[in-house]
Amino acid sequence: MTETAVRSFLRSVQLAAGRTAQEYNQRKRRKGACWEDRYHATAVETNHHLVQCIIYMDLNMVTAGVVKHPSDWPHCGYGEIQEPPDRYRLIDRATLMELLGISDSDELSLSHRRWVEEALKSKEKKREKRWSESVAVGGLSFVEHIKTELGSRGFGRSIISSAERHELRESQLSYRGHFRGKMGPLSYENSLPWRIYDVNTI
Repeated sequence: MTETAVRSFLRSVQLAAGRTAQEYNQRKRRKGACWEDRYHATAVETNHHLVQCIIYMDLNMVTAGVVKHPSDWPHCGYGEIQEPPDRYRLIDRATLMELLGISDSDELSLSHRRWVEEALKSKEKKREKRWSESVAVGGLSFVEHIKTELGSRGFGRSIISSAERHELRESQLSYRGHFRGKMGPLSYENSLPWRIYDVNTI
């Protein structure tokens, strides 16, 4: 995706979140924040890492113990990929197929269903920080590229590597771990450490 497309997507997310919060507050006759925190965006390399991310999102309510299968939760992407609505689609199916290297719509549905069923067989279902706290997930060159693109915002973020993947994360705990009350809602992505420099060494 181009930078313009990413910015457009993020504005759409902000608009959707704001509109949803307004409607909820009006319906419940309440005021104040609706969401616990701002959304967190993670850059994902367009290969098997993207597949893993999709599966993780589809299984969120299964992991939480709310439903047994993602098809039982109408508010996730599983149903939209399996049975695309005629109107008001949230997922750009053509772009998703392009990113996954899939040329046929039926193949996307079949592959997606197979990925989820295989994941459901796994005994280990838990929250994975790589999708909720990482800045980027993918191969080493991809993660290094994202860190470089961040420029000064990349300071304080470290690359965590394993046999399967690499993640760009912050090296320190979030403010949430140090403050309570009014400071509690500070988001994880705002926890870049402040650095004190000796002017004689700059």
